[in-house]
Amino acid sequence: MIRIASIVEGDGEVSALPVLLRRLASEWCSVVPINPLQPIRVRRDRFLNKDEEFRRQLLLAAAKSGEGGWILIVLDADDDCPAELGREIYDRAQQYVAHRRVSVVLANREFEAWFIAAAHSLRGVRGFSPLPDELVQAEVPRNAKGWMRERMQSGTYSEILDQPAFAARIDLQQAFDNSRSFRKLCKEWKAHVSGRTCTRD
Repeated sequence: MIRIASIVEGDGEVSALPVLLRRLASEWCSVVPINPLQPIRVRRDRFLNKDEEFRRQLLLAAAKSGEGGWILIVLDADDDCPAELGREIYDRAQQYVAHRRVSVVLANREFEAWFIAAAHSLRGVRGFSPLPDELVQAEVPRNAKGWMRERMQSGTYSEILDQPAFAARIDLQQAFDNSRSFRKLCKEWKAHVSGRTCTRD
């Protein structure tokens, strides 16, 4: 059993990320048992810019994950380069939790970009309605939440309610094919959880 202690920045991700991780375990890597713990929610700017807060939350994640566990940091890249900021966060994390396996995945630009990447598989879910022939460029919209909202029949988008529902329904292969940052999540999953049992490269 691999205990996964995640660090996220939004209330929606607190519910949605464990759903997504269980989907990965169920659909791609059924051999490896996992326990995705309730994520630790942080304020992005405070977490990244206040060293004591950064240290405190990482040590909490290390305690929760335990020996043999995995710390998974999932944040929005916003306007930062996911690769550069991800390396910076990872290097800083090594100062405090070198005794744990750590991964940093930055959704480019927001967590919702992964839903956009698999938008056509979400048609009809909670009133989501992208155009049938709409070209999906998942990591282009600066305001991914707004992109989703514009395609909701209700005209509203709720992170807390909609993110878990979409995480439960997105086509993982579509997300993999259309989002480089989602492929980064899958790469880290393969390295730290599944080993040779995952079929995606």
